[in-house]
Amino acid sequence: MKNLNSQIKKPTSKKVLVAMSGGVDSSVAACLLKDQGYEVAGVFLHFWKDESPGLGSRVENRCCSLESLLDAKAVTAKIGIPLFTFDYSTEFKEKVVDTFLNEYQAGRTPNPCVTCNKQIKTARLLKQARALGFDYLATGHYLKIEKQGKEQVLLRAKDKNKDQTYFLYTLSQKELKHLLFPLGNYKKPQVRKLAQKYGLKIAAKAESQDICFLSGDHNIFLKKYLKLNKGDIKILGTDEKIGEHLGLPLYTIGQRRGLVGGIGPFYVADFDYKNNILYVVKEWNDKILYGREFIVKDVNWLSSKVPKKNFKAQVIIRYGHKAVNCEVLLTKNNNTYKVIFSRPQRAITPGQSAVFYDGQKVLGGGIIML
Repeated sequence: MKNLNSQIKKPTSKKVLVAMSGGVDSSVAACLLKDQGYEVAGVFLHFWKDESPGLGSRVENRCCSLESLLDAKAVTAKIGIPLFTFDYSTEFKEKVVDTFLNEYQAGRTPNPCVTCNKQIKTARLLKQARALGFDYLATGHYLKIEKQGKEQVLLRAKDKNKDQTYFLYTLSQKELKHLLFPLGNYKKPQVRKLAQKYGLKIAAKAESQDICFLSGDHNIFLKKYLKLNKGDIKILGTDEKIGEHLGLPLYTIGQRRGLVGGIGPFYVADFDYKNNILYVVKEWNDKILYGREFIVKDVNWLSSKVPKKNFKAQVIIRYGHKAVNCEVLLTKNNNTYKVIFSRPQRAITPGQSAVFYDGQKVLGGGIIML
């Protein structure tokens, strides 16, 4: 192992660096690209690991555990390609983990996978791959790139249950030209069968969808690193106190779990940060939990043509949420837009990403603010 500081295109001798985690998806992506005639190399990324006092032992980041590294080495040895390793632990801590914590402290619910793909897995890694002479960077994400006219278009994957366009709306035209996503036209069961065909021992390896740097329960991590103050839980619209919360950053709109034991259920409806009060309602479908509109900021459009007038689209407001028809309205504030749903949606959450689609085509997205 060496150390260094889709679509499938037509057969070529161009060089591609494949981000490999030791999992089924990235391993099969590398195999497919090699079969297509690319000169393939793999890269394994080392991210930040939580080694702070109080854990009793070193906690591994699931994306770059020792087991994952050994699996990646076994795959690259099997298919006959080199494997490089890059240490991105410092950048990952600053760009992903610290942002995650700062957003929660500020009362927002971030999506660290969006941040990681933007700051680390595409922008940072692609820049380094190009500097080292690679023509392309490839990953095992489920999505497609297609050239339409003069521009590259990002499309949803064939496997709708695995589609990961939600996490990659931050890409630019410049980046799209040098990215390959070999799994876009496959479904997960097909990918596992391909892994068996290629003789990969990880063909049946389980996958984890949890946040990679969390060593356990989500709130345990937040309690460890955030400044939290206990306060009252009250029923919205009344002054009735029903319990005590453990710190407002530990809760998100619509949440039921971890509120008040023995009575209820109750659902998080609002926050009063000035007076440190958590407001709840009694019904899952209480109308206060539904909204018809929101503002989205820090918007990135994948096309070089930025919208100059209002338009209709579909929007996904969190991963796994169904796309909903909406109208996107320009505002007077730079790079912010007003989004109006065709019908009210439950638990619109500040800090989450809103991603816009035109059918299968990704238009762009941004961060929700109310």
